[in-house]
Amino acid sequence: MSTMVQAIRMALHVGESRLGVTDIFGEDVGPPLGGVFTATQGLKTAWSTPLDERGIVGAAMGLALAGQRPVCEIQFCDYAFNTIDLLKLAGAMNWSSNGAWNLPMVLMTPVGSGIHGSLYHSHSFDATATHIPGWKIVMPSTPLDAYGLMLSAIRDPNPVMFLAPKALLRQKSAAGEEIPGEPEERALAKKIDAPLGDLFIPIGEAKTVRRGRDVTCVAYGRMVAVCKKAADELAQENIEVEVIDLRSLFPYDWKALKESISRTNRVLFVNEDTEVTNFGEHLIRRTIDELFYELHAPPKLLAGANTPGVGLADNLETVSVPQKAGILRTLRDLANHQA
Repeated sequence: MSTMVQAIRMALHVGESRLGVTDIFGEDVGPPLGGVFTATQGLKTAWSTPLDERGIVGAAMGLALAGQRPVCEIQFCDYAFNTIDLLKLAGAMNWSSNGAWNLPMVLMTPVGSGIHGSLYHSHSFDATATHIPGWKIVMPSTPLDAYGLMLSAIRDPNPVMFLAPKALLRQKSAAGEEIPGEPEERALAKKIDAPLGDLFIPIGEAKTVRRGRDVTCVAYGRMVAVCKKAADELAQENIEVEVIDLRSLFPYDWKALKESISRTNRVLFVNEDTEVTNFGEHLIRRTIDELFYELHAPPKLLAGANTPGVGLADNLETVSVPQKAGILRTLRDLANHQA
């Protein structure tokens, strides 16, 4: 069973073999390393760039406008912040040309904490990404979703940001979630085979990870598995939590969220990014605007601490982002709240 990084690598290989990907590039993504996490190892169209994130994004924009289909990588999302003006230009390209110009590029970058990367390798980028109109934004929580979302991102005619949770890149597929036609496990580390079946996961479609009746818990990326573990524990207390993996931050699946929240009447949003101007705050605002009279408790957000970075030491990293204990406590309080 593949890990998430192997799933990304196989999807990129399908991209260059069958979906028209012409260039895969970024810092150290070419031979022999294939990137910090080896996501591009062995790919025919992979090549290394100078250490220049603005040059990487600018080159991808130019190639896409010239009719190519590039996938560019920023080695860690922590270094994407100095590309914001270019990302805004990329997001505006189709709109500003009144639909005349498409920009078929994928920007992939690892995000979040969990690898003890300290100040320069632990940031999240999801809230910042959702502040840049014109981009589709996806963040998988499993290898299978990483594979399917990457294929959909490659096929899209306009820019897609593929945010890969750093802490999940070595996580293996669960039983029953293997990628169609993937090589057997020992071969995965040594070769890249184009899987037998294409699996396009639509951008903008959430996934219900666990059904429940008492509280809705909405997460994405690394936090999905943590929320599911908390929900499984609460089931022993006869509290049934419905866990939804958003998968796409934009466009996002409001239909799925609305149906679930209307049924459970309580909701918790969980993610790693800093709590101030957090994407979860937008979801809370929309929940209150459209579902106020359905709620039996105030909607809640658990997010990262509003600090300049994530500490290197275990205890500092732990208090910087949501943990299972806090999720358990908040879900329990929501379930027991009397309207």
